[in-house]
Amino acid sequence: MSYLDYKVAQVPTGIRKILHINWPLVFLLTAVASFGFLMLYSVAGGRIEVWAQPQMIRFGIGMVLMLALAFVPIWFWRTIAIPFYLICILLLVAVDLFGDVGMGAQRWLDLGFFRLQPSELMKISLVLMLAAYYDWLPLDRVSRPLWVLVPVVLALIPTGLVLQQPDLGTAIMLVAGCGIVMLAAGVSLWYFGAVIGGVAGLVYAVFASRGTDWQLLRDYQFRRIDTFLNPGSDPLGAGYNITQAQIALGSGGWSGRGFMQGTQSRLNFLPEKHTDFIFTTLAEEFGFVGAFSLLMLYALILGFCLFSALTNRDRFASLLTIGIAGTFFLFFAVNIGMVLGLLPVVGAPLPMVSYGGTQMMILLMAFGMVQSAHVHRPH
Repeated sequence: MSYLDYKVAQVPTGIRKILHINWPLVFLLTAVASFGFLMLYSVAGGRIEVWAQPQMIRFGIGMVLMLALAFVPIWFWRTIAIPFYLICILLLVAVDLFGDVGMGAQRWLDLGFFRLQPSELMKISLVLMLAAYYDWLPLDRVSRPLWVLVPVVLALIPTGLVLQQPDLGTAIMLVAGCGIVMLAAGVSLWYFGAVIGGVAGLVYAVFASRGTDWQLLRDYQFRRIDTFLNPGSDPLGAGYNITQAQIALGSGGWSGRGFMQGTQSRLNFLPEKHTDFIFTTLAEEFGFVGAFSLLMLYALILGFCLFSALTNRDRFASLLTIGIAGTFFLFFAVNIGMVLGLLPVVGAPLPMVSYGGTQMMILLMAFGMVQSAHVHRPH
């Protein structure tokens, strides 16, 4: 034991845990959220009470929760993995039975004081469940077909329930999040190759079936694909959102139009400017420099999480951290790909930046688990 380790060991346990918290991660999350506060203030026309102030309050509560969860022993998360997963399944069933409907989708449970979106909770619950599963499973069984099938079923059950809402974006994220944990656990790459090949074959079959007797999609679904591939074909209809987003992104240039000077958002051309398309407001007002700065913060968050996971000798804690980091990556990658026109518009908010209570609180609680894994890792 080094002299420094010896001195740290003499510090009382509670204080020692505070010292072991990943404070750079706390700072980075705060910096990302601050981008959100600025943008929400801007799109509200300089009124803090509309969106920015409620978001600040949620962030403050979420940070307290995150730091509190950092003190929870890592074995606790392993213990509750199964009941937590089952509760989330029941919540998804409850949504299908009597959930609130908004914008054509049934995704929320009205708890009176709070609207809960169980599908957001399921993203973290699934990661927790899979991390516990692979921690229990011997390494020599990880790639055996029967044991590979178990996590696939665990992912497909909530995916099917989410597709009923309907919420294609979240369904894709659940499947992708499962794949990230399976890859980190050491499942053979041949399985992933088979899945990729199957998806590629399905896509080819869909396009090849167009105009035939065995057409796999309806005509209106093909029109949606055409609009995604070429938004300019229907600039005032289905392609309107992406067209306006691309105008905002392009008009920002290198350094942007300036804070609160974005014409697309100020004149209400941008759709959902405080939620799904808030990245375009950032790019218009702060340009490439602002957008790149936010992406660098996201990359640093991922980097600190992955470093913590790779240096953690506890298999469950390592897989949990990688799974949460991967889910976080999917959040912002899907949103940015969507507003850039690289992915279909699926209604995915930008993490820690877009306005919304459920996602921010759940993400901060998930990072509380990451902190717990970091604080209680074997030394």
